[in-house]
Amino acid sequence: MFTPDPIPRPNGPPASSTPLADYLSEEHHGVDQAYAVLPRSLAESMPLPWQQHMRDLLAEFHQAFGHLRWPVYRVVPTRYERLVDLDEEQLAEVGCTMEVGDTGELEYRSRDGATIENPEQQHVLVPCLDPIPRRGGGAS
Repeated sequence: MFTPDPIPRPNGPPASSTPLADYLSEEHHGVDQAYAVLPRSLAESMPLPWQQHMRDLLAEFHQAFGHLRWPVYRVVPTRYERLVDLDEEQLAEVGCTMEVGDTGELEYRSRDGATIENPEQQHVLVPCLDPIPRRGGGAS
């Protein structure tokens, strides 16, 4: 028999039509505006049921988008550092130089030669050693 009582509504906000985008727009390790990176060593160390689900999801993903021309992706571990804390080699890696200006003060310049204003407040991504252990132990 049908009840005359109204159907109870679930508590909380309505379900999103973009749950993955919503989740990835929050601050999470390995996620930026364009990419979500999953360290392989961590994925391969997940519990077996998780690995099976992940394999199935990735297989469906690759089946759906395998026809696209994919570039080869190179993931480099990086961390934010203050520009003024970098040595010459690190400055070169991020496309900057440091020189003594006409006033005797240090001047930082970008690749195109423009002076970088307030270099002590500028943060840049600098390659670093990967802190995530690889399969077989040890950081790379």
